[in-house]
Amino acid sequence: MPQTPLSWDGSAPSSGRTEATRIVETGLDVPGLRARATAVGADSVTVTVTPQRVPGVVLVEVTPGSPDDQLPVRARVEWRLPCTGATGLWTPSTDSRWLPPSWREPRTASLPKGAPVGSLVGSGDAALCTFAVGELVLPVSIGEGAVEETGEFTWWVEHEGPSLRLLLDLTGRHFADTVRECAGWWATLLTPAPVPPAAFEPVFCTWYALHLAMTSADVERLAALAAPLGFGALIVDDGWQTDERSRSYATTGDWQPAPVGFPDFAAHVERVQKLGLKYLLWHALPFAGDRSAAVADLAVHALTRLPQLETYVLDPRSATVRAHQVERLAGAVEKYGVDGLKIDFIDTFVRAEAATDATASPEADCATVAEGVRKLLAELDVRLRAACPELLVEHRQDYMGPGLWPYATMVRATDCPHNAAENRTRTADLRLTAGPLAVHADPLTWHPSESPEQIAVLLLSVLFSTPQVSVDLGVQRPEQLAALRFWLTVMREHTALLQRGDLRPHRPELAYPLIEARHGRSLAFGRYAPLPAPVTGDWDTLLLANADPDTLVRLTFDAAPGPLTVLVQDCLGATVTEGTPTVDGLELALRVPLGGLLTLRR
Repeated sequence: MPQTPLSWDGSAPSSGRTEATRIVETGLDVPGLRARATAVGADSVTVTVTPQRVPGVVLVEVTPGSPDDQLPVRARVEWRLPCTGATGLWTPSTDSRWLPPSWREPRTASLPKGAPVGSLVGSGDAALCTFAVGELVLPVSIGEGAVEETGEFTWWVEHEGPSLRLLLDLTGRHFADTVRECAGWWATLLTPAPVPPAAFEPVFCTWYALHLAMTSADVERLAALAAPLGFGALIVDDGWQTDERSRSYATTGDWQPAPVGFPDFAAHVERVQKLGLKYLLWHALPFAGDRSAAVADLAVHALTRLPQLETYVLDPRSATVRAHQVERLAGAVEKYGVDGLKIDFIDTFVRAEAATDATASPEADCATVAEGVRKLLAELDVRLRAACPELLVEHRQDYMGPGLWPYATMVRATDCPHNAAENRTRTADLRLTAGPLAVHADPLTWHPSESPEQIAVLLLSVLFSTPQVSVDLGVQRPEQLAALRFWLTVMREHTALLQRGDLRPHRPELAYPLIEARHGRSLAFGRYAPLPAPVTGDWDTLLLANADPDTLVRLTFDAAPGPLTVLVQDCLGATVTEGTPTVDGLELALRVPLGGLLTLRR
């Protein structure tokens, strides 16, 4: 597939087709803002600009005229601003937060990969410009970057279809507020799936603890240890469907329990559920492995083969593929009574489509792989919800766009084992774009000799998401389990604040050294660097979790808080300090140990 030509001045590359262009008058009083709309492959273009409820936010709608050739019509918007005061570019994929050059290859967002949103962030976390596109299924091309010659920052977005909707926010508010409101706008364009409370319960996952070397007895042993610690669900990951132990996907596609490792699967699931845990089962949706029985019938309907993984990537545009996958995945719920599925590797559909050797299934019934994925997920959803109305379905970054919301209940950070900073930034980013879905951390794992304080730091890195853990609980020391139990208790007790409150991660260019959340009159901070926590607005309860070795924690207030009750606990939950000071000034400094919790009440 030929690459998009480089654009040195930040404008979208020429299509080589008829292009009708007009200037966009946004009505926004922003110095240096320039915008234009283009219909690609059409003889005219209509532009409508609608101011939104918040001053400084507009909706730009671009409608191409009559087609001028036989190819699908495309709509495009380009705009640019002076690149002044910019500190980083926020995108939902948690890649580098640098300011890319305008000639960088554009990114693509579609239902199976990414989300069409971004924010140019300036000092003080102000959004210099936040945008979102209202196409939730088809691929959206997004160009963005700094122009060397002019010192401007430019964007362009483009996709097929009868119209393009672009939400532009130039209010200068905190970038997190603007991105979260873009997600709220998406929610008005579709009907998200209901998210049951169980989606926010801590999860024990088998992957890092066992990898493929597991049996039903191994899973049940860990489940029995996990339930009393405060876990509410269990994900049985890759390995349940094969007795092989190699890191290969050659046996995927049949989706039958391994005959040796899991001989009576329904009884095994029931035993785990009797412990009080929901049971979720892993499936790699695009794959039919080289050594599966299914591949004999499905290889002809494959997009490509991945030799290093020993598997074919199936074409979701094929009705045969969809019927097979729906039957096998729904069977896990209908036959074995599992409570939900972890549906993996959806973004691989897109990568396969982009591969040079990708071929379409002979029975493809829609034009794009993204549309095929939507049809596959929709058909699967009907079967699954008929069997289990309170179904739990996990997807994973970076297939986390709003087009998936009707077919999921939670979305998880991509693999980053042992990496607290990466897990922190990925879960915070997902919180801003996941809408109603529960955001889950990549499973936390650690060496058996890890200290309780550092285990607490790992948990605090994902304080504002649903924690997942994957270690051998049977070899943990009592103090390690105590740290885990304490912080899982805190996270469950304050789910409304920590997981569902309004989130403000600070300083994206520095990987969020401070994160805050607010729910009603409760406020919480995660402190990951020696920074003061700014306490603003009305509050009755304040939590501060310290994940930095510097134990001198400073709080700055916008008004003197007056009489307080203070409780400081260490990483095990033991009381370190208690008191009832009266704070008449605007600062308070307290010692909070690494991995510890400060609780203030007014």
